[in-house]
Amino acid sequence: MSVWAVCNQKGGVAKTTTVISLASLLAQRGESTLILDLDPHGSMTTYLGYDPDSIETSIYTLFQKLDETPKGAIFQSLKKTRHDNIFLLPASTAMATLDRQLGAQQGKGLVIRKTLSFFKDRFQHVFIDCPPMLGVLMINALAACDRLLIPVQTEFLSMKGLEHMLHTVSMINHSRRSSLPYFIVPTMHDSRSKTATDILQQLHEQYPGQVWDDVVPVDPAFREASKLGLPLPEMNPQAEGSLAYQRLLDQLIQTEAQRSHG
Repeated sequence: MSVWAVCNQKGGVAKTTTVISLASLLAQRGESTLILDLDPHGSMTTYLGYDPDSIETSIYTLFQKLDETPKGAIFQSLKKTRHDNIFLLPASTAMATLDRQLGAQQGKGLVIRKTLSFFKDRFQHVFIDCPPMLGVLMINALAACDRLLIPVQTEFLSMKGLEHMLHTVSMINHSRRSSLPYFIVPTMHDSRSKTATDILQQLHEQYPGQVWDDVVPVDPAFREASKLGLPLPEMNPQAEGSLAYQRLLDQLIQTEAQRSHG
Protein backbone atom coordinates (compact mmCIF):
# COMPACT_ATOMS: atom_id res chain seq x y z
CA MET A 1 0.00 0.00 0.00
CA SER A 2 1.50 3.33 -1.06
CA VAL A 3 0.56 6.36 1.06
CA TRP A 4 0.88 9.83 -0.46
CA ALA A 5 0.22 13.05 1.45
CA VAL A 6 -0.62 16.06 -0.72
CA CYS A 7 0.30 19.14 1.25
CA ASN A 8 1.35 22.79 1.12
CA GLN A 9 1.13 25.45 3.82
CA LYS A 10 -0.95 27.62 1.53
CA GLY A 11 -4.51 27.14 0.36
CA GLY A 12 -5.72 27.32 -3.21
CA VAL A 13 -2.77 25.55 -4.85
CA ALA A 14 -4.78 22.56 -6.22
CA LYS A 15 -4.21 20.05 -3.40
CA THR A 16 -7.74 18.64 -3.61
CA THR A 17 -7.66 18.69 -7.42
CA THR A 18 -4.37 16.78 -7.38
CA VAL A 19 -5.72 14.13 -5.00
CA ILE A 20 -9.01 13.53 -6.84
CA SER A 21 -7.34 13.50 -10.26
CA LEU A 22 -4.64 10.99 -9.33
CA ALA A 23 -7.10 8.82 -7.39
CA SER A 24 -9.49 8.80 -10.34
CA LEU A 25 -6.78 7.76 -12.80
CA LEU A 26 -5.73 4.88 -10.53
CA ALA A 27 -9.35 3.84 -9.93
CA GLN A 28 -9.96 3.74 -13.68
CA ARG A 29 -7.13 1.19 -13.87
CA GLY A 30 -9.06 -0.95 -11.41
CA GLU A 31 -6.77 -0.14 -8.47
CA SER A 32 -8.45 0.28 -5.07
CA THR A 33 -7.82 3.76 -3.72
CA LEU A 34 -8.57 5.38 -0.37
CA ILE A 35 -8.76 9.15 0.11
CA LEU A 36 -8.44 10.77 3.54
CA ASP A 37 -9.78 14.30 3.89
CA LEU A 38 -7.79 15.90 6.72
CA ASP A 39 -8.88 19.46 5.92
CA PRO A 40 -11.63 20.73 8.28
CA HIS A 41 -13.05 22.74 5.36
CA GLY A 42 -14.01 19.37 3.91
CA SER A 43 -13.70 20.30 0.22
CA MET A 44 -12.86 16.73 -0.77
CA THR A 45 -15.67 15.34 1.38
CA THR A 46 -18.14 17.69 -0.32
CA TYR A 47 -16.69 16.83 -3.74
CA LEU A 48 -17.39 13.15 -3.10
CA GLY A 49 -20.98 13.70 -2.01
CA TYR A 50 -20.92 14.03 1.80
CA ASP A 51 -21.63 17.00 4.06
CA PRO A 52 -18.78 17.79 6.50
CA ASP A 53 -21.18 19.90 8.61
CA SER A 54 -23.55 17.02 9.38
CA ILE A 55 -21.63 13.78 8.86
CA GLU A 56 -21.88 11.46 11.88
CA THR A 57 -18.75 9.33 11.60
CA SER A 58 -15.60 10.88 10.17
CA ILE A 59 -11.89 11.31 10.79
CA TYR A 60 -12.91 13.43 13.79
CA THR A 61 -14.40 10.25 15.30
CA LEU A 62 -11.00 8.55 15.12
CA PHE A 63 -9.45 11.16 17.43
CA GLN A 64 -12.04 10.73 20.18
CA LYS A 65 -10.17 7.93 21.95
CA LEU A 66 -6.48 8.44 21.48
CA ASP A 67 -5.43 5.50 23.62
CA GLU A 68 -7.39 3.01 21.51
CA THR A 69 -9.27 3.86 18.34
CA PRO A 70 -12.04 1.22 18.15
CA LYS A 71 -11.87 -0.91 15.00
CA GLY A 72 -15.63 -0.48 14.60
CA ALA A 73 -15.30 3.32 14.49
CA ILE A 74 -12.62 3.07 11.81
CA PHE A 75 -14.73 0.92 9.51
CA GLN A 76 -17.86 2.94 10.28
CA SER A 77 -16.06 6.06 9.15
CA LEU A 78 -15.10 4.51 5.80
CA LYS A 79 -17.49 5.68 3.08
CA LYS A 80 -18.20 4.39 -0.38
CA THR A 81 -18.30 6.96 -3.16
CA ARG A 82 -20.15 6.88 -6.44
CA HIS A 83 -16.84 6.32 -8.19
CA ASP A 84 -15.73 2.71 -8.62
CA ASN A 85 -12.65 1.80 -6.56
CA ILE A 86 -12.57 5.11 -4.64
CA PHE A 87 -13.34 5.11 -0.90
CA LEU A 88 -13.26 8.03 1.53
CA LEU A 89 -12.46 8.70 5.16
CA PRO A 90 -14.32 12.02 5.32
CA ALA A 91 -13.69 15.27 7.13
CA SER A 92 -15.95 16.90 9.67
CA THR A 93 -15.85 20.63 10.36
CA ALA A 94 -15.44 19.66 14.05
CA MET A 95 -11.85 18.69 13.18
CA ALA A 96 -10.99 22.39 13.39
CA THR A 97 -11.24 22.07 17.19
CA LEU A 98 -8.80 19.16 17.54
CA ASP A 99 -5.66 21.16 18.34
CA ARG A 100 -7.44 22.89 21.21
CA GLN A 101 -9.15 19.70 22.43
CA LEU A 102 -6.12 17.43 22.37
CA GLY A 103 -3.56 19.80 23.86
CA ALA A 104 -0.43 17.87 24.82
CA GLN A 105 -2.02 14.40 24.89
CA GLN A 106 0.29 11.51 24.04
CA GLY A 107 -0.23 9.66 20.75
CA LYS A 108 -2.18 12.40 19.00
CA GLY A 109 0.27 12.50 16.08
CA LEU A 110 -0.07 8.82 15.17
CA VAL A 111 -3.85 8.37 14.90
CA ILE A 112 -3.89 8.30 11.09
CA ARG A 113 -0.87 6.00 10.88
CA LYS A 114 -2.59 3.51 13.21
CA THR A 115 -5.85 3.84 11.26
CA LEU A 116 -4.15 3.04 7.95
CA SER A 117 -2.64 -0.13 9.43
CA PHE A 118 -6.18 -1.59 9.36
CA PHE A 119 -6.39 -1.03 5.60
CA LYS A 120 -2.99 -2.23 4.42
CA ASP A 121 -4.42 -5.34 2.74
CA ARG A 122 -7.53 -3.62 1.39
CA PHE A 123 -6.20 -0.66 -0.60
CA GLN A 124 -3.35 -0.38 -3.07
CA HIS A 125 -3.12 3.39 -2.82
CA VAL A 126 -3.90 6.03 -0.19
CA PHE A 127 -3.99 9.79 -0.75
CA ILE A 128 -4.19 12.24 2.15
CA ASP A 129 -5.64 15.66 1.37
CA CYS A 130 -4.00 17.90 3.98
CA PRO A 131 -5.06 21.18 5.59
CA PRO A 132 -2.95 24.25 4.73
CA MET A 133 -2.13 25.01 8.37
CA LEU A 134 0.42 23.31 10.61
CA GLY A 135 -1.29 21.45 13.43
CA VAL A 136 -2.21 17.99 14.66
CA LEU A 137 -3.86 17.00 11.36
CA MET A 138 -0.88 17.92 9.17
CA ILE A 139 1.48 16.22 11.64
CA ASN A 140 -0.64 13.07 11.39
CA ALA A 141 -0.50 13.14 7.60
CA LEU A 142 3.28 13.57 7.51
CA ALA A 143 3.77 10.81 10.09
CA ALA A 144 1.56 8.39 8.14
CA CYS A 145 2.76 8.88 4.56
CA ASP A 146 5.55 7.26 2.55
CA ARG A 147 5.85 10.15 0.12
CA LEU A 148 4.88 13.80 0.01
CA LEU A 149 3.54 15.67 -3.01
CA ILE A 150 3.69 19.45 -2.74
CA PRO A 151 1.52 21.25 -5.32
CA VAL A 152 2.86 24.76 -5.92
CA GLN A 153 1.00 27.30 -7.98
CA THR A 154 3.54 29.20 -10.04
CA GLU A 155 3.11 32.51 -8.24
CA PHE A 156 5.02 34.29 -5.46
CA LEU A 157 2.81 33.59 -2.42
CA SER A 158 2.75 29.88 -3.19
CA MET A 159 6.56 29.89 -3.10
CA LYS A 160 6.39 31.24 0.48
CA GLY A 161 4.01 28.41 1.37
CA LEU A 162 6.54 25.95 -0.07
CA GLU A 163 9.31 27.39 2.11
CA HIS A 164 7.15 26.95 5.22
CA MET A 165 6.21 23.44 4.12
CA LEU A 166 9.81 22.33 3.66
CA HIS A 167 10.71 23.80 7.05
CA THR A 168 7.94 21.66 8.55
CA VAL A 169 9.25 18.59 6.71
CA SER A 170 12.73 19.15 8.15
CA MET A 171 11.22 19.27 11.65
CA ILE A 172 9.21 16.08 11.02
CA ASN A 173 12.30 14.30 9.72
CA HIS A 174 13.84 14.52 13.19
CA SER A 175 11.15 12.21 14.54
CA ARG A 176 10.95 9.85 11.54
CA ARG A 177 13.24 6.87 11.05
CA SER A 178 14.14 8.13 7.58
CA SER A 179 13.73 11.42 5.71
CA LEU A 180 10.39 11.92 4.01
CA PRO A 181 10.85 12.00 0.21
CA TYR A 182 9.00 14.91 -1.41
CA PHE A 183 8.18 15.92 -4.96
CA ILE A 184 7.13 19.43 -6.00
CA VAL A 185 4.33 19.68 -8.59
CA PRO A 186 3.90 23.03 -10.40
CA THR A 187 0.15 23.64 -10.71
CA MET A 188 -2.28 26.20 -12.20
CA HIS A 189 0.51 27.28 -14.53
CA ASP A 190 -0.23 29.98 -17.08
CA SER A 191 2.49 29.69 -19.71
CA ARG A 192 1.52 33.12 -21.13
CA SER A 193 2.50 34.83 -17.88
CA LYS A 194 6.10 35.99 -17.53
CA THR A 195 5.78 35.90 -13.73
CA ALA A 196 4.60 32.28 -13.82
CA THR A 197 7.45 31.34 -16.16
CA ASP A 198 9.97 33.08 -13.89
CA ILE A 199 8.60 31.33 -10.79
CA LEU A 200 8.76 27.97 -12.57
CA GLN A 201 12.41 28.57 -13.44
CA GLN A 202 13.09 29.64 -9.85
CA LEU A 203 11.54 26.41 -8.57
CA HIS A 204 13.88 24.30 -10.68
CA GLU A 205 16.91 26.38 -9.67
CA GLN A 206 16.16 26.32 -5.93
CA TYR A 207 15.08 22.67 -5.70
CA PRO A 208 17.01 20.77 -8.39
CA GLY A 209 15.84 17.21 -8.87
CA GLN A 210 12.82 17.73 -6.58
CA VAL A 211 10.53 19.42 -9.10
CA TRP A 212 8.41 17.68 -11.74
CA ASP A 213 9.75 18.63 -15.16
CA ASP A 214 6.20 19.22 -16.45
CA VAL A 215 3.28 21.36 -15.20
CA VAL A 216 -0.44 21.15 -14.51
CA PRO A 217 -1.81 24.00 -16.63
CA VAL A 218 -4.63 26.40 -15.88
CA ASP A 219 -7.65 24.57 -17.32
CA PRO A 220 -11.24 25.90 -16.97
CA ALA A 221 -12.45 22.30 -17.21
CA PHE A 222 -11.32 21.73 -13.61
CA ARG A 223 -13.97 24.19 -12.43
CA GLU A 224 -16.64 22.55 -14.56
CA ALA A 225 -15.73 19.10 -13.20
CA SER A 226 -15.80 20.40 -9.63
CA LYS A 227 -19.26 21.86 -10.17
CA LEU A 228 -20.48 18.43 -11.30
CA GLY A 229 -18.69 16.63 -8.46
CA LEU A 230 -16.64 14.62 -10.94
CA PRO A 231 -12.89 14.12 -11.24
CA LEU A 232 -11.74 15.77 -14.46
CA PRO A 233 -10.13 12.55 -15.79
CA GLU A 234 -13.55 10.91 -15.49
CA MET A 235 -15.50 13.83 -16.98
CA ASN A 236 -13.08 14.55 -19.82
CA PRO A 237 -10.05 12.24 -20.13
CA GLN A 238 -8.66 14.32 -23.02
CA ALA A 239 -8.77 17.69 -21.22
CA GLU A 240 -5.38 19.38 -20.83
CA GLY A 241 -5.56 19.00 -17.05
CA SER A 242 -6.44 15.28 -17.29
CA LEU A 243 -3.52 14.59 -19.59
CA ALA A 244 -1.17 16.51 -17.28
CA TYR A 245 -2.18 14.42 -14.26
CA GLN A 246 -1.82 11.26 -16.35
CA ARG A 247 1.77 12.28 -17.11
CA LEU A 248 2.36 13.03 -13.43
CA LEU A 249 0.98 9.64 -12.40
CA ASP A 250 3.20 7.90 -14.95
CA GLN A 251 6.20 9.74 -13.49
CA LEU A 252 5.26 8.80 -9.91
CA ILE A 253 4.77 5.14 -10.81
CA GLN A 254 8.09 5.07 -12.65
CA THR A 255 9.85 6.67 -9.66
CA GLU A 256 8.25 4.17 -7.26
CA ALA A 257 9.35 1.27 -9.46
CA GLN A 258 12.93 2.56 -9.55
CA ARG A 259 12.97 2.96 -5.75
CA SER A 260 11.62 -0.52 -5.15
CA HIS A 261 14.26 -2.02 -7.44
CA GLY A 262 17.03 0.25 -6.21
